[in-house]
Amino acid sequence: MYYGGMMGYYFDPTWIFVIIGAVLSMAASARVTSTFNKYSKVRSMSGMTGAEAAKRLLNSQGIYDVQVRSVSGKLSDHYDPRTKTVNLSDSVYGSTSVAAIGVAAHECGHAMQDNTGYVPLRLRGAIVPAANIGSHAALPIILLGFFISGAGSPLVNIGLILFSLAVLFQLVTLPVEFNASRRAVVLLGQVGILGDEELSHTRKVLGAAALTYVAALAATVLQLLRLVILFGGRRDND
Repeated sequence: MYYGGMMGYYFDPTWIFVIIGAVLSMAASARVTSTFNKYSKVRSMSGMTGAEAAKRLLNSQGIYDVQVRSVSGKLSDHYDPRTKTVNLSDSVYGSTSVAAIGVAAHECGHAMQDNTGYVPLRLRGAIVPAANIGSHAALPIILLGFFISGAGSPLVNIGLILFSLAVLFQLVTLPVEFNASRRAVVLLGQVGILGDEELSHTRKVLGAAALTYVAALAATVLQLLRLVILFGGRRDND
């Protein structure tokens, strides 16, 4: 902030929250990229591609209405419950590495969650629209309320509540992602697609990926804390 004159520039100390969140997110992203790249060079003994492994895993659970598709991008893999598709990136779909099979199995884990009505997955899907609205509309509403009525105004509080929905979404995402990885590792061993040592490599890949969700939650919480400190005080009574 700039106050002019003798005051000069005033550094807003709450920016440290933004910096910490950004560092955590970048570190987690770098970790998952380096871990995936490392184990993408380790070919699985089964010789199955990510797509073949995904189909095998789905069929082993009696899931035949989910299609496995190839999508562009790197680590853009995801499961879409609306279209019942496991979408695998170029580096996963046709690769025979233990990293690719692990990622493919993780996405199948989400398909299994959907198939069994896993409650956290259902909850996450239910709050997605509200969380998207909250993450985009919260800051404009907070700023509008602050300039009209000052800190602690009803509009500011509404904005903070809306932003809290983004935090809730990140929080619910954690059990969804951890459970999908656990299902993936267990099933890969049971079906016999990967051996014990290969499963160890896969755990490292999926563990690194899980850190990105933890970092995302931490960054969102820190951002909410910053907004509360800046705008969530008692309403000014002039």
